[in-house]
Amino acid sequence: MNITEIKTDKKRFLPLLLLGDEQEDMIDRYLERGTLYILEDCGVHGLCVVTDEGDGTLELKNLAVEPARQRQGCGRQLVDFLCETYRGRYSRLLVGTGDSPLTLPFYEACGFRLSHVIPNFFTDRYNHPIFEGGKQLVDMIYLVKAL
Repeated sequence: MNITEIKTDKKRFLPLLLLGDEQEDMIDRYLERGTLYILEDCGVHGLCVVTDEGDGTLELKNLAVEPARQRQGCGRQLVDFLCETYRGRYSRLLVGTGDSPLTLPFYEACGFRLSHVIPNFFTDRYNHPIFEGGKQLVDMIYLVKAL
């Protein structure tokens, strides 16, 4: 599988981006200022968007893998790629996610640890309730990994 940076027409990946972040106007807040990478092998199977948040911090804003390819190492491959690509240029990789039984264990297995929590992030900023793994997401859980 190849990982490629996409520099133009990033919105063409909107269907996959919406798997990682359910609301288009939230994606619009970071997509153009972020760096978009796609994971492909005879088609696009996953993607991620990272942003420079200053002070040596890179933030993973969106990580999505097409449903047929989930739990096959694609997400881990993207995280590992980011760590290898940005090691030495940034000191840490930050990711915000919901308190989900699906995503928290994934990021912890990738070496992330708890950084901080933003209460009511999802209920205050999204125009609809978001559920993952049968649980409504309320707070944003930020995790960090040293690069």
